[in-house]
Amino acid sequence: MDNLVLAFALIGVLGIGAQWLAWRFNLPAIVLMAIAGVLAGPVLGVFGPPGPSGEPPMEALFGEFYQPIIAIAVAVILFEGGLQLNFSELRGLTRGVRRLVFPGVAIAWGLGAGAAFYIIGLSWQVALLFGGIMVVTGPTVIIPLLRQSKLNARPATLLKWEGIVNDPIGALLAVLVYEFIVFGNGGEASPGDIIVSILVASMLAGGLGFAIGRLAASSFRRGWVPEYLKPPILLALVLVCFEVANLLQHEAGLLAVTAMGVTIANSRIASINELRLFKENIVVILVSGVFIILTANLTFESLRGLDWSAFWYLTTMLFIVRPLTVFVSTIGSGLPWRERLLVSWIAPRGVVAVAVSSFFGAALVTAGYADGEKLIPLAFAMVFTTVIAHGFTIGPLSKALGLASRERPGVLIAGASPWSIALAAKLKELEIPVMVADASWRRLQPARLADVPTYYGEILSEVTEHHLDLNRFGYLLALSGNEAHNALVSTDLAPELGRAAIYQVNARGKDEEDRQALSYTLQGRTFLHSGVPLDELLRRHYKGWVYQRTRLSEEYPPERYKEDAGPDHEIVLVIRKDAILFASREAVVEPAIGDTVLAYAPKPPEKPAQAPAAGEAVEASPPGNPSPS
Repeated sequence: MDNLVLAFALIGVLGIGAQWLAWRFNLPAIVLMAIAGVLAGPVLGVFGPPGPSGEPPMEALFGEFYQPIIAIAVAVILFEGGLQLNFSELRGLTRGVRRLVFPGVAIAWGLGAGAAFYIIGLSWQVALLFGGIMVVTGPTVIIPLLRQSKLNARPATLLKWEGIVNDPIGALLAVLVYEFIVFGNGGEASPGDIIVSILVASMLAGGLGFAIGRLAASSFRRGWVPEYLKPPILLALVLVCFEVANLLQHEAGLLAVTAMGVTIANSRIASINELRLFKENIVVILVSGVFIILTANLTFESLRGLDWSAFWYLTTMLFIVRPLTVFVSTIGSGLPWRERLLVSWIAPRGVVAVAVSSFFGAALVTAGYADGEKLIPLAFAMVFTTVIAHGFTIGPLSKALGLASRERPGVLIAGASPWSIALAAKLKELEIPVMVADASWRRLQPARLADVPTYYGEILSEVTEHHLDLNRFGYLLALSGNEAHNALVSTDLAPELGRAAIYQVNARGKDEEDRQALSYTLQGRTFLHSGVPLDELLRRHYKGWVYQRTRLSEEYPPERYKEDAGPDHEIVLVIRKDAILFASREAVVEPAIGDTVLAYAPKPPEKPAQAPAAGEAVEASPPGNPSPS
């Protein structure tokens, strides 16, 4: 393929398409991207054959731009990972994270290098270098896995911090060994000089990242940069920081951009969420593209170098090296054994491991170490094995250990009122996990009396992030009487839950075209088909309207249900298998056979007691009050 524009378009379609399929079918995205790259590369040869000098197809396609493309993408990915590291997350976990980094990295390095030397048969120099690379468990795979598994906050924080912090450390360990190989063997520098040089360069790189991060944060806080220029300026600073640090020491740029991201994440910038969202969008594109490029760059010739020794090496890394590293390094850390067991299994490798292996593999061959060519297929084998094994097991294992919720995705109701609390009580009766959040203790009293879970506090507060596990919830209902507050809650939680899962009551009954209404860009979906305002729902509540739960079947199909419902009948939600479909003005819910429908309707007239022929009507009384006789 000679058309670079077409190549970029195909890479984008494959990468983003794999991400969408992963979201649609709840599969590990990294696995689908790897499969897409292998199919497009060595299997189908979509991007062309290897080059005339035997270079892999993607290197032949991009030429001298291949390494810079990968390097820039990795730099932005690690910076975005650093933006996710807020020190406030480490309450109670500081010792655990520190132990996973030190002595965890040293233990993993030594055991991994020993496995490569004794099992694969690599020379001790190459084994030490590859062992350093294999300590990384980067954000390119950890963060998507955490998003998919909805892990509890503590183990998720451990895995996230370990993955992001260890990435640049692993690269620097590889640099350290490479410097020993190139300069130490020739007598050009003593081991002490090499270690001091790398340590000084690393400290300078970390200081550079910290300084640029503080400069950017200070400029943003003082208003020296307009809002629309903050993301592009930040991106430019990331590239400058990365390249300047690399001039000090090869691969030190990874440490610098990580330090820059952590600095900005903890600088209390008002627009930090918008910056994170922008960077996250870029990273989704870069991760998709880079992983397609790297996997499509494989050739059958490189894969043929893998034999049974590679299988035993992978088995040793997964079942001996990683568990031993975690359990030994976290002795006395105070971490529960369940968390240690989960962390000891979850250690997927990603883009950084492959990218660094690709660079040093070629460099070692040039330096006269022929076994350096084994690094690339070994790295890919490790990536494929870990992302598949850990991607498909993190969910079941975390649930089995009690570190993730076994329940279906719950409903978070922001705003306590007699109507919203009655709805929460009905959801609880339907065995749907629900919680009502409000900043008023008095407004939450009826919910407490009805034994409905509550959260007392401001949902928009930063403190809420540490006391309310949002991973438990798949839906948000913003049902307070304050339209602006509902819009703020919807906008703030949209990146976490997705706009399609957020519903906002029409607090004032304003039409969408009303110029005085809040912009639709700030709001969630309008709750209920009719978009009836909250004051009307409260009026109906006090008039005695009730919730009706009806199971549709072949004997009582949707057509008959609609005929019996009446004009005032208001569908609230439909339960279809494990999914909850809330009614909204933007997406009309059509009940089907097998669904359970929850509706809001006027109280039916009193009738003599008799067995219902079809459909069950259940009344929800105001919580805290006796049921009407």
